[in-house]
Amino acid sequence: MRYAKHSHAPLRALLAVLAVTLSGVALAQDASLKDEVKERLGRVDQSLDDWDVPAAKRELSEVEQIVPEDLEPLKYYQGRVAFEEGRYTDAVSLLEGARIEDKPGSYLRLAKDSRDITKNHQRAESEHFIFLYPKGKEEVLVPYALETLEAIHRAMAEDLGWTPPNGKIRVEVVNNARELSKVSTLTEKQIRTTGTIAICKFNKLMVTSPKAVAQGYDWQDTLAHEYIHLVISQSSHNTVPIWLHEGMAKFLESRWRGKGGMAMTPSTQALLGRRVKADTLVPFEKMHPSIAMLPTAEDAATAFAEVFYAIDYVYQTKGSAGLRTIIQELKAGQKDRKAVEAAMGMPFALFEKAWLAHIKKQPFPQELQPREERVVLKEDAKGKVKDESEKKGREISFGDFDNVEEIPARRFAHLGELLRERNRVKAAAEEYAKAHKLVGDKYESVSNKYALALLELRRLDEAESVLRGSLRVYPGSPSTNVHLGRILLFRKDYAKAKVAYLEALASDPFDPEIHVALTRIHLALGETALAARTRTATVMLTNLKPEQVDRVAQAFLNDEGELSEMNVGAEPGAKPQPPAQPAPAAKPDAGR
Repeated sequence: MRYAKHSHAPLRALLAVLAVTLSGVALAQDASLKDEVKERLGRVDQSLDDWDVPAAKRELSEVEQIVPEDLEPLKYYQGRVAFEEGRYTDAVSLLEGARIEDKPGSYLRLAKDSRDITKNHQRAESEHFIFLYPKGKEEVLVPYALETLEAIHRAMAEDLGWTPPNGKIRVEVVNNARELSKVSTLTEKQIRTTGTIAICKFNKLMVTSPKAVAQGYDWQDTLAHEYIHLVISQSSHNTVPIWLHEGMAKFLESRWRGKGGMAMTPSTQALLGRRVKADTLVPFEKMHPSIAMLPTAEDAATAFAEVFYAIDYVYQTKGSAGLRTIIQELKAGQKDRKAVEAAMGMPFALFEKAWLAHIKKQPFPQELQPREERVVLKEDAKGKVKDESEKKGREISFGDFDNVEEIPARRFAHLGELLRERNRVKAAAEEYAKAHKLVGDKYESVSNKYALALLELRRLDEAESVLRGSLRVYPGSPSTNVHLGRILLFRKDYAKAKVAYLEALASDPFDPEIHVALTRIHLALGETALAARTRTATVMLTNLKPEQVDRVAQAFLNDEGELSEMNVGAEPGAKPQPPAQPAPAAKPDAGR
């Protein structure tokens, strides 16, 4: 996510202070010098607004040579630069020296909150990034995060021709929405309403830990997405409008793991397809000045999908050179329409017509229903039980199937769950099958419960088919990928099992089973260094000792064919548990 610029009110106030301060000293006798200082500080401010910290530092160093060191405007900009460089203690001292008001949204408050939130963070570095994270299980993220960031760094150097010039980029992991609001100036209400999980601003990336999200989120794609925002902002001097910014970031975010354009979800495509059919696409001119200002959340989601396909069309037609041209033209001062015209070699009206035709050609999954994809934080998901008036008159609770709108399918699925709890797995599978036949891949809960019953019956091919169908609708689902991984690992198809478990890790990095399974897979593939990584992660997430991990990994999905979930999810300090050896009625999906 990228959001609006800070107000220039502090600049105007400080330049007024500058005039008063300089008028009382010998410098005031030289009007040209006073004007020079004002002009240079204005350029410092503009450079910071352009996301060009090196230029701001160079200009500031010139000012430092010609004004008193205690000049408040000087201290303000020294504090701003220190803040942008992550030197928060220095920033606080300098901004206090500039007499900046300590109030919500001020740079002094931002510096204080950023200092306090990150002061005990652990630190890991790669060639181009500094990764700061809370002490605890977030350490599991480190190697995967740095690999993702370095991969997107290489991809953007290739695609957009830009690498950040100001040393290593800081990436700060925060614990929750409250902390994200403190380091970003967004309110908690705004974060919860929009589902904001990460932000690129102040020359850094700020990302919420996956532990704060109810069902995990695509945290590796999110890191890539925010880095792309930083590259676009820096390379363009912060001139790219929101619609192009978001379109490029969403289209390119999958480049760390392959080609661009792989991040559009089937649900969003279904929404776009419905709007195409109803002829209610959001016209380009209504996206100004901001997509976020459209009247409804559905309009905004539709507009974001449209700009994704606008970038997709540019890329398919002109390749990465087209994206570079748009950025270069905007940096040179062109308006967005003129920049697109220069990149595409056609009038904007013709581009818009071709773009809309491109959208209408997409293979929309017509059978799917659009669904809200906003990230739900754990603290918002807790305690959301139906009130007593809703409960009255209901004979049973449908639990995991409450979201199944088709009543017959919901009843079949619930009956299957009751039978499975009573060890009648074959009968349960029959009821799940009836539900699945009615709704197909529409509901992740139905597909996963059905597949789990098939797993217990060793009907592996059928289970795999159900799971892959669900992944078509819910790509990246951690629970579905874990269940698929079990099948592939049981078959000793280590290469495909590795893909499934890594897909699960990309959304839910704190599930111990993922790391134990990957330990076994890496060992089987001779990847000893990677096995050491997952072994360490398992130790951090469970109470197993290092020497126990390999034994647990080898016993999991052993030759006797146990296909149920391993019991290694204990919190640190709990008694170590051996690999699960459950009775047939065990529930492999417990805790998911």
